[in-house]
Amino acid sequence: MSIGTLPAAAGTQHELRIRALDHAFGRDEVLAGIDFRLRAGEVVALVGPSGCGKTTLLHLAAGLLTVQAGEVSNSFSSTAFMFQQPRLLPWKTALDNVALGLKAAGVGRDERHFRARELALRLGLAHRDLDKFPHQLSGGMQSRVALARALVLAPELLLLDEPFSALDVGLKEELYRLLLAQQAEQGMGVLMITHDLMEAVRLSDAILVMAPTPGRIVCRFELGQPAASRDDAWVYHYTAELLQAEAVRDSFGLPPAVPALAEVPAVRPGAGLRLVVPAEPVLGARGGARCGG
Repeated sequence: MSIGTLPAAAGTQHELRIRALDHAFGRDEVLAGIDFRLRAGEVVALVGPSGCGKTTLLHLAAGLLTVQAGEVSNSFSSTAFMFQQPRLLPWKTALDNVALGLKAAGVGRDERHFRARELALRLGLAHRDLDKFPHQLSGGMQSRVALARALVLAPELLLLDEPFSALDVGLKEELYRLLLAQQAEQGMGVLMITHDLMEAVRLSDAILVMAPTPGRIVCRFELGQPAASRDDAWVYHYTAELLQAEAVRDSFGLPPAVPALAEVPAVRPGAGLRLVVPAEPVLGARGGARCGG
């Protein structure tokens, strides 16, 4: 699915900027004081427990919900959204599902099929798969089709709502590599939400930790090594380190880390996680103290 946005002014640094964002469903306060920015070429992960408002925040960023208080400013010229479920049209073939956004954009049949087929093959689908209907595809192949449908639009901003959560570890790793390759090639900004801390450490440049009741950002971690050069040992090490952070444990309702597990071997400065305490207070947050507060 592609969501249109207003083009950026000439010379503007493309970014998604969210300021002092609050949101409620009736009397239920879902988000309070959300404030961050995502620039072109960056991958930012939102992590937090179920019910902390991650999906609501992503829907507000996409323009699928009306902003009630605060500001969502998106200067990227095009945005695509990949949902948690593939959401393929059952009466269309895999190829036509990939090409759906191109058809909506007015691209001719031959051109859109050429572009859709080329990208789908790069993402590991076979020629024979493209003539199948969604019910004839495995869950992994459906996820590839959904990812291709988003990427074929060459979006400047890609929004991901836990699209890999139902996949096995081998398929996840393969789609991670494909996503990172496309992101690097196109210079996309990517905002993804996940429950999986290891997924966040593997893919993102920065991790925003959210806490619930109401949903708010309590900490930001920056990762000092490019995603493409992170091996398994690096990812495991810094996932363990992230899991020992007090703000992360509080957010997920975990007990304090025991000293033996909290001791993480020293690493070269700048190579791993760096805790960034926001320079400004989290406006409107009333559910608890922010990290460093």
